[in-house]
Amino acid sequence: MPAKSKSKAALKDVTQKSGAYMSVQELEELQEKHYREALRFMDNAKDCLKKAQKDGNYYQDTKYVKMACGTAYSGVLTGLDGFLLQKGINPDKKVRKTIEYYQYNIAKIDKKMLDNLIGAYQILHLSGYYDGVKDARVVAAGFDNAKTLIEKIKPTNGSVNH
Repeated sequence: MPAKSKSKAALKDVTQKSGAYMSVQELEELQEKHYREALRFMDNAKDCLKKAQKDGNYYQDTKYVKMACGTAYSGVLTGLDGFLLQKGINPDKKVRKTIEYYQYNIAKIDKKMLDNLIGAYQILHLSGYYDGVKDARVVAAGFDNAKTLIEKIKPTNGSVNH
């Protein structure tokens, strides 16, 4: 398809967002921005885990485990926000998004992603952030769920390298 036709098709194929229209290109840029931010959160979370000082299968400092898990979970939600916008799912800005919001919308798109979301929520958010689980194997499973989710939402335009 010639470049001119591609740009016309992209302009015709728009998604409504809060009363305004966004082109496919704008949506892709938004998804890429959220994806990059999710990766940044994950890098920060890994740095926090290093400070937790692992001894065998257990971390020694709960404070850093909680920080790492909370940061990783925030990265997951950031990435999912961009992914859902790309799919045309726009949250009501007046209502706080809940885990049920994410579960409902991801379930409509991909059941495997839903499994990873539930795993990330239960391990990173509940067990890691709230309870401060120190078992490194549990935390690693949560990070694996987060990594799998974030890789699934990687923009397909090929411009992201990490």
